[in-house]
Amino acid sequence: MAKRQQAASERTIGKRVTFDPATWLALDVYARDSMKSFQELADEAFADLLAKHERPVDLKDALRRSTRRVGANDNPKRRR
Repeated sequence: MAKRQQAASERTIGKRVTFDPATWLALDVYARDSMKSFQELADEAFADLLAKHERPVDLKDALRRSTRRVGANDNPKRRR
């Protein structure tokens, strides 16, 4: 039963992507050089993409971004 609960908590969503042969070769060489799996490279790449476009990566990041930058009782300087 513990194995089933662990599997349920680690569910992932899969998506098939295709690469041209040159890109795949470059990714494969980089993965081997950096001793990372393709999944680790993909996780890093998508996290960087989300950060570049100021999108939250996980729940903790989403909650941090949802807080107000200016407090409710603060009076920011108005532009004239």
